Amino acid sequence: MQYKIVIVTLHRSTIIIYNTVMKKIYDFKALTSRGKEIDFSEFQGKVLLIVNTASKCGFTPQFAGLEELNQKYKDRGLVIIGFPCNQFKEQDPEGDAKIEEFCQLNYGVTFQIMKKGDVNGPDAQPIFEYLKEQAPTEEYKGLKAKAAHALLKKLSKSVEKDSDILWNFTKFLISKDGETIKRYAPTAEPKDFEKDIVDML
Repeated sequence: MQYKIVIVTLHRSTIIIYNTVMKKIYDFKALTSRGKEIDFSEFQGKVLLIVNTASKCGFTPQFAGLEELNQKYKDRGLVIIGFPCNQFKEQDPEGDAKIEEFCQLNYGVTFQIMKKGDVNGPDAQPIFEYLKEQAPTEEYKGLKAKAAHALLKKLSKSVEKDSDILWNFTKFLISKDGETIKRYAPTAEPKDFEKDIVDML
């Protein structure tokens, strides 16, 4: 953890110092689809790509592109982690074992699939609350993407805050030191941000 020192001066002479604990991505833990706990501290020095996924979504074919990135860059330090979520039109209704099997059989996924959970609302997984705080917005490039954004905004029922995740396959790219976090829209194909990954490796 990092510590941030805030200094406040009152009435010209009074100085108050606050020590505020600042979380990093490495402070979190989460369960895999098979119930094993992963400590994200083990990913220090790696480039992380975290994605909220779904098996019955229009963006589900992005699994293929994600696995392609995984095969291409895993030996250089890229770690991709998928977090299934059923909050968006209930597009991931199956249990954890079936979700993992679907990803492997249909898209040859070999990167880590986590236990299904929420990304918005009161039951949101803590790691996603952190990611949304660090990277609260994403960019929708082009007319097609902007039209999709408007549609998804109408369809999504779990969005309460501007920083909330709008739909499945929102991606968060985290640098090796955990300091830089970039967020990509569901409409962004894996190939669209491949250069950003390479720049971080």
